[in-house]
This record gives sequence, C-alpha cells and structure tokens, in this order.
Amino acid sequence: MADILTQMQDEVDMLLNIMQSQLFQIRTRAPPSVPEGQQKLSSFAEKEAADKSENATQNSAQPTQTSEHAPPAQPTKEEFNDDLKEMAKDLVVKSQQIEMLIANLPGVNSSEAEQVQRMKELERELEEVEGERLQAVKVKELLLKKVEEKIMGVGKMR
Repeated sequence: MADILTQMQDEVDMLLNIMQSQLFQIRTRAPPSVPEGQQKLSSFAEKEAADKSENATQNSAQPTQTSEHAPPAQPTKEEFNDDLKEMAKDLVVKSQQIEMLIANLPGVNSSEAEQVQRMKELERELEEVEGERLQAVKVKELLLKKVEEKIMGVGKMR
C-alpha cells in the first residue's frame, strides 16, 4: 500500500480527471439557454446537423460519402439537471475521500513545536540505526575476509 501522500496525489489526479470530463460533458451537452428578451438560437451542434440534413436533401441524387456520425441527441433539461446532480455527488465523494486522507496525515492534530520535537527524536533514532548499520557492514567485511582466507587456504592445500 502506498503512503498517504501518494494516495492523496492519486486522489487529486482522479478528482481533476473527473472535473475535466464533467466540464467537457457540460460544455457539449448543455441545452442552450435563452436570455430574457432574446430569441432562441440553435446550438452549434444543432446548426451543424441542420446543415448536413439540408446538404443531404440537396445532394440526394449524388451518392454521399460521409464518415462522420450525427452528434448525439441533446438531453432534455431535466436529464441534464439530473446529470449535473450526479456529477456534483461524484465531486463531493472524491473531495471527502481526499479530506479523509488529509485527516490521517501524521501530525495534523499536533502543534508545530510537537512536530519539531518528534522530528528530532526520529533523527536521533535514524542516527543510531545508521551507526548500527555501519557496524554491521564492518562485521560483514571482516567475516567475508575470513571466509575468503579460508577458501584460499583450502585451495593452496590441494
């Protein structure tokens, strides 16, 4: 299992990916809004689809070679609002997961002085362990030298 900071980074990356895909969905699927006193204008996708259908009827005698697909049907306002609510729930859940990871970070509930003291203690422990490691490396080298001498001694006897 990864450490908490790595998990947080992964969760933030996922949150940003969710937000990016949701903004794309909103941008492409949002029904056009009509400001008061203005007439309704068709969206770009509707205009493009209408132009294609006009071209298709005008060129019905000619074979058409279109590899493009018609844009997906626009959702109703209610469907779009339901989708927005679902997207908002996804964002809230992901944000709560990130907050839970933050709450589990060591030292979140301790003062700066306590954190500094803890770091000093850990540094002393690290120095002790490093000293033990260096001592073990010296012992290993001595033992290795003894083993090599014994092997060379056996080789000289034959």
